[in-house]
This record gives sequence, C-alpha cells and structure tokens, in this order.
Amino acid sequence: MKKVHITTLGCSKNLVDSEVLQGQLEAHEFQVIDSPEASDLLIVNTCGFIEKAKEESIQAIFEALELKKQDPAKKVFVTGCLSERYRDDIVREIPEVDAIFGTEEYRAILNALGKKHMAEDNLSRLRRVTTPRHYAYMKISEGCNHTCAFCAIPGIRGKHRSRPMEELLAEAQRLADGGARELILISQDTSYYGKDLYGKQRIAELLRGLEKIDGLRWIRVLYWYPTNFPLEALEVMRESDKVLAYLDMPIQHVSDRMLRRMRRGDTLQSLERLYDKIRHTVPEITLRTTLIVGHPGETNADFRAMCDFVRRFEFDRLGTFTYSDEEGTPAFSQDEKIDPALAEERQAEIMEIQKEISLRKNQNLINSEQIVLLDEYDINTGYYSGRTYRDAPEIDNEVLIPQNSATARPGDFVRVTVEDAAEYELFGVIKNR
Repeated sequence: MKKVHITTLGCSKNLVDSEVLQGQLEAHEFQVIDSPEASDLLIVNTCGFIEKAKEESIQAIFEALELKKQDPAKKVFVTGCLSERYRDDIVREIPEVDAIFGTEEYRAILNALGKKHMAEDNLSRLRRVTTPRHYAYMKISEGCNHTCAFCAIPGIRGKHRSRPMEELLAEAQRLADGGARELILISQDTSYYGKDLYGKQRIAELLRGLEKIDGLRWIRVLYWYPTNFPLEALEVMRESDKVLAYLDMPIQHVSDRMLRRMRRGDTLQSLERLYDKIRHTVPEITLRTTLIVGHPGETNADFRAMCDFVRRFEFDRLGTFTYSDEEGTPAFSQDEKIDPALAEERQAEIMEIQKEISLRKNQNLINSEQIVLLDEYDINTGYYSGRTYRDAPEIDNEVLIPQNSATARPGDFVRVTVEDAAEYELFGVIKNR
C-alpha cells in the first residue's frame, strides 16, 4: 500500500480540502501517514493569499523536494491556492515537482495516481476529519462574488457557490455521529449563503436546521460579510441554545475614503448602525473582526479613525494584517503605496490598543463561572487548555486549567471558575461536579 503525507498550509477552508482529499486517497487504498520521510508521495496543499503565505508554501515545497533528493523514488505533488494562481510559474521555476494541481482537483490527483473512479457525491461522505474529535469545520460554500481591491481569492476560488442545504445537514449529522460536539461553519462569505441556489440568503434557515441535530452542542459561524448581513441570523443566535452568540465579521477598515479604495460596500455610518443593531439584538454577543493596515492610500488620519473606532467599539477579538501587494488585484495598480515598515508600526500600535481592551474584558470575568470546552491536556505542564463560547480554535483566547480532583478529558464541557486573567488567557479551576 502506497504511503502519502499531506502538508496543509493556510486557512481552515484549505484544511477541509485536505480532509476531503485524504478521504479519497484512503478510499482508493492509499495510506495517509504523518511522517513525510516514510512516505512514497508528498502532497503540499498550498496557500497563495498573501506574500507571507506564498513564502511559507514555497518553503514547504522545497522541503518536500529535499526529501525527494534524498530518496528519488518519492514523488512530490503540489495543489491548492498557490498552484491555482501560479501554475505556470511553478512549472517553469520548480521543474522538480512531479505534478501540479489547482484547488479541489481531487479527480485529477487520483487520475495522476492511476485511479479512474471518483463519485462526486461521496466527497463529504468519505472526508477524513483531522481536527480533534470533538470539533470539526464544515465548508458551506466556495468562492466569492465580491471584488475587494486587495483580495486575490475570487481569482483563485471563483464565484460564490453554495452547497445545497440538504447536503450540509447530512454532513453535519455524520460529523456529530463521529463525535463532533462543536461544528464550525466556514466559507469566504457566510452572509451570502443560499442566494445563488435559492434566490435569497438562507443562512438563518440552515442554522435552524443544524440546531436540531443530536450530538451537536455548539454551532459557531465564521466569516460573515457586513454588506447585506442577514439580520435574521441574530434572532437565531438570541433564541438558540446551540448557535453561539459569536460573530466573526472582517470589516477591514472604517474610513469612508479607504472603504471606497478597498471596494467595500460599507461606510463608517453603515458599520456603526450594524454593530449597534447587533449588540442591541444580542447583548451577550462576542464580536471578532479583522483589519488591514497599510493599504495603498491610507493616510495617518485614516489610521487614526481606525484606532478611534477600535477604542470606541471595543471588539472582544481582533486580528490585523498588513497590506500585501498582490498581482492581479485592483489595489496592485493603485498609487500611494505605504512603506511596509510604517504599516508594521501601525499594526503594532493598533494591537497594543486591542491588548488593553482584551485584558480589561478578561479581568471582568475573574470570579465568574464559565462553560469551557476542553481541547487538550498537556502532560508536561499538567494543564488543560480549553475555550469558552467566545473563542474559536487556533485564533482566539484560551482558558488554562490545572489538573485537579475533577475527572475530565478533551472534548468535555466543564464548569470553570475564573481565578485570574491575562491579555489573551483566562486561568481557572474546574468546579467539582
């Protein structure tokens, strides 16, 4: 049996692609293993979103080729966003790669391995989930219809394509049957879900269907888009015991001038109205956003407006990117480029603002009782790490808990008394049951 190792780079959407690919490989009698050194085939699932991601992907390709140099019998396949975007360049610049594929080219990969059959309807059914057993991602759509000036994703992933609701409900049931307690919905634009298939946004209806699935306790939604945000989703969050009051909505900027340059459909006023509506409808909601600093044309006044907005709205969770100049995007040809060093200074400044906000919000939770989903136990430190409903895996805060008399294991929901807090961590103890 041929052995395959898959290296996955980039976002959770790429992770799902690798899980689907792994399921197809195993169904066709390949063994997917953790060791690249022991593998016959090395597959690098790349990210090509921004410059740092491209550099990381290229480094991973060269590391795979170094193993091939030591064992010429190995083969190296490259797939994913980088190869979708730069296929000809990889062929020309890295000829040692044995085969190159774009995104979701599962059939082509199997064909290159001498396997001819792949039923389209078994992609999600055979998917091999690789996250910890108690949570799983589910991709509800692919691609994006927006034309944001800085973003290369529509050129890589294509137009928005929603997956049929019945297909998603069936996959969610399989994931729950497999042990998932937390289901995390992902897409490029969650707000748009259903409009291409059904003529209207149907994310709220999908959420109401998912909350009926036995076994699921938390349903988390990532990557809302503010333009045409479906307000009915807030009603679901407010009423549901399972759909979390957690809203991850990247707004990128707040200056009207910059929002126009970025080709966003929002204004400062529309964002303020939306956030006021969100907090009024779901007072306990956790708000996460993402901002871009250093986009072409960003003045000091534009940046100050962003800082003021962050101070005023006090996001619970906030991430930042420095602008990456990407070929083929409208921003690539814009003038008034910002010095990268200045962009990094601005990023550091806004994260300092957020650090103070995060510390204050975390300190307000001291002496409170929180429901925490345990993710793992570190035998070396003797600490569990877990998350409240306010936190998505990998990107948000953690709760650190010393092992005590309570019997617990990863995947358990436990009651934790918060005893201390830092900027991005809570420290607590499990209450005896």
